Amino acid sequence: MKTKFKTIPMLLIAAAFFFTACNDEDETPVMESKNIVEVAADAGNFSTLIAAAQKAGLAEFLSTENNLTVFAPTDAAFAALLSDLGLSSLDDIPVADLTQILSYHVIGAKVMSADLSTGYVSTLASFDNSPVSMYVTVENTVSINGNISVTTADVEAENGVIHVVDKVILPPTVVNIALANENFTTLVQAVVKAGLVDALSADGPFTVFAPTNAAFDALFAQLGISGIDDLTAEQLIPILTYHVVSGNVVSTELSSGEVETLNGKNLSVDLSAGVKINESEVVAADIQGSNGVIHVIDQVLLPE
Repeated sequence: MKTKFKTIPMLLIAAAFFFTACNDEDETPVMESKNIVEVAADAGNFSTLIAAAQKAGLAEFLSTENNLTVFAPTDAAFAALLSDLGLSSLDDIPVADLTQILSYHVIGAKVMSADLSTGYVSTLASFDNSPVSMYVTVENTVSINGNISVTTADVEAENGVIHVVDKVILPPTVVNIALANENFTTLVQAVVKAGLVDALSADGPFTVFAPTNAAFDALFAQLGISGIDDLTAEQLIPILTYHVVSGNVVSTELSSGEVETLNGKNLSVDLSAGVKINESEVVAADIQGSNGVIHVIDQVLLPE
């Protein structure tokens, strides 16, 4: 029986994260008496960003809405994106796509570097009425979604703050989310070997119950093998597709019962004590991508 999903309480991944300002510690950013668009215009290296915001109809929002955080790609970052996509200008990007991309660079709160820490944060981009997640890591440097760097932080404006980034940040698919997070390296290795990257990068929507590296390590110990290399693609495909459900099922839509997976077999959802998927526990939920949502689990699910 395919269950209808209903509201439940669930552990949500932390949305706060930390950035280290790129200026010297004794330099204090000065509050500009200009809005975000005006500050960007004065900087001189955000003309493409401003043009994109105007084309997408977001320039007024970024000028008048209060308490925003904008991750601002430079002109060089936009030039690199257009080159990578084989495009000549912003005119080659549909307005709807451009709006989604730019919205993904904005957080609906003013977040200074001292208030941020590693984790997921919700952006103003959305998929299926859920905010698309951004993953930020803070170690020796600050990175976004694994490979994008904040080069200057805490550029203040009267209605928010700008953090400058060296690449345009594209809303991630569920595959991109896994690629960006060091806790999913084994899952990524398995998906690649099984040849499922393209399938899970398609429009979807998908709900993915994603085992951590530790979950895979426990499975390998149980099976008496050393890693993914000891499993064939034919063995991995039914296991991995057993972790995927059709639809963008966020935590507020879950209910106890059974749900069919892309494998064709059913998963059991139990909400009587926390959230269990078969025998695994959901340890983090609602990591939203541009084609589906990820819920993190602590065991690999094996179809019977």
